[in-house]
This record gives sequence, structure tokens and C-alpha cells, in this order.
Amino acid sequence: MSSALTVADSKRAFHSAFPYVISPLYRRMVDELLVELHLLSRQQGFRPDPLFAVGLVQVFDAFSRGYRPENQTPLLFEALCGASGFDATQLRLQAEAALASVGHHNMQTVRGWIDQRGLGAPEPLGAALAGVQRDDFHYSRLMAVGLLTLLEQAQDSGSIEPQALRQAAHDLGESMGLLRDRVDKDLSLYAGNLAKMAQAVELMEETVAAERRRRERQQVPAAEKAPTDPASESPSAG
Repeated sequence: MSSALTVADSKRAFHSAFPYVISPLYRRMVDELLVELHLLSRQQGFRPDPLFAVGLVQVFDAFSRGYRPENQTPLLFEALCGASGFDATQLRLQAEAALASVGHHNMQTVRGWIDQRGLGAPEPLGAALAGVQRDDFHYSRLMAVGLLTLLEQAQDSGSIEPQALRQAAHDLGESMGLLRDRVDKDLSLYAGNLAKMAQAVELMEETVAAERRRRERQQVPAAEKAPTDPASESPSAG
């Protein structure tokens, strides 16, 4: 994407590709991803590698949970990516391939790949982990989320407490050469915002369900609303 394009240009491109009303609950997520993807697209040292792809897909899927109508979410993701020149389909394929490769191994093996900066990891994940050492490497908070998500995908991760997984991501990020304070901050914000979003979605769903029940109670059968025939209530003369 041309460096001359502004955030406003990316937003216009997004709204052109996605001309639908977005619920207030999801506008912050959309706006933050739009701005972040735009800024990343202007960084010469940034590479949309599997580590980034896993983080982006995870953040989008987690924060778009409950989006209605549900069939618009693929288009929403495509519009977000396309507005800054990224290929949504390619990023999803990268993320799926990386997660699938990790899912066949245990936590110790996955940690070893990350700790050794990609050594022994399946490609292209290995290259992505090794790429952190590039002189022009540009960090994104989505990479920290990608790192955590990869750990969560390991075969035996279900037996590990979430806080322990986040701690492992912090330690491994530092061993890879990422700034520990930055990774700590980004993962803490991600976990906190995710919890808030889950609560907000739950409240929204409860509100929608309550409103639906209220409308159903108000829809009294037509037979009950029909006026009574006075003749049918008159005493018989015979």
C-alpha cells in the first residue's frame, strides 16, 4: 500500500467494502484493527507472517463473537484486511496451517521451537519465529497474541492454567528477543479486554432473549383478542 495513504483512506476503503451498520459493541474492535493494520502496512520491516496471522485471526474471532448477522463476519474480516492491502484469505490459511502444525505436538516441543527461535519448527512457522531476529523486524501486539495462541494449541495445553500459559508466553517472547515489558502489557490488555467483551456479549444476548420473550408474551392469539358475540352470551328464550 502506498505510504501516501492515510488512516482516513483506509477507513473509506473499509466502509466501501463493508457498507453495513456495525453494532456499537463491535465498533471499537473494528476501529482499532483498522488503525493498527493501516500503520503496520506502512512499516517496511513488518512481515505478515504466520505469527502475526495467528494473532490477527484470534483477536478478530474472539472479539467478533456474537456478531449479528453472523453471515457478515467473513466479509467484515475481508474488508478490515483489504482496506490496508492485506489478503484476508491468505492470512487465514497461514493461521490455520500454523495452528494445525502445533496441534500435533506437546507443550515442551512447541516451547522448544519458540525458545530456539524456530529451530526444528515446521515451515513457514519456523521462518516466522526466526524472523524476529531481523534487523528491520517490526513488532505488533498481534504477534504476542499469536505466540500465546500457539501455546494454547499444543496437545497438552488444556491441563495448564491460563495464567501459567500467559507466563510461558512472556518468558518465551523474551527469549526470542521481544521486549518483555511490551509483551506483558499487550497480553494483559488482551486478556482483560477479552473478559470484558465476553461479559458484554453475554449481557447483550441476555437482553435480546428477554426482549424476544417479552414480544412473544404480547403476541396474544387472535382468537383471544376477537370481540365476543353478544348474541352468544344472551339467555335462551326457549
